[in-house]
Amino acid sequence: MPKPPAPKPSAADAILAAIRAVPRGQVAGYGMIAQRAGLPGRARLVARVLSQNDDRSLPWHRILRSDGRIAMPADSPGFAEQSQRLRAEGVDVRNGRVRMPREDSLDAAIWSPR
Repeated sequence: MPKPPAPKPSAADAILAAIRAVPRGQVAGYGMIAQRAGLPGRARLVARVLSQNDDRSLPWHRILRSDGRIAMPADSPGFAEQSQRLRAEGVDVRNGRVRMPREDSLDAAIWSPR
């Protein structure tokens, strides 16, 4: 008798897996994480999952707004911690902003200016 298929991961599990897949020294936007988790258009869900996270090993600091800005207020402890963690990984943070990578889609590869 064939094995039943493995249960599909929850949306939160898929989001957390996508966050864990962001390599050290690199960043991704909330929308890109949603896309990689199979949840296109659910960037706010990514933010909600991150806000409820208590796993200190999760590389939450690598996730930013689509324009590269840190999503927390500039005078908050979280902002300072995220900036410090990113800099410790060699990411250039200037005025609370990071240069975002180009999207890794076929359309972006074909249509983006070189």
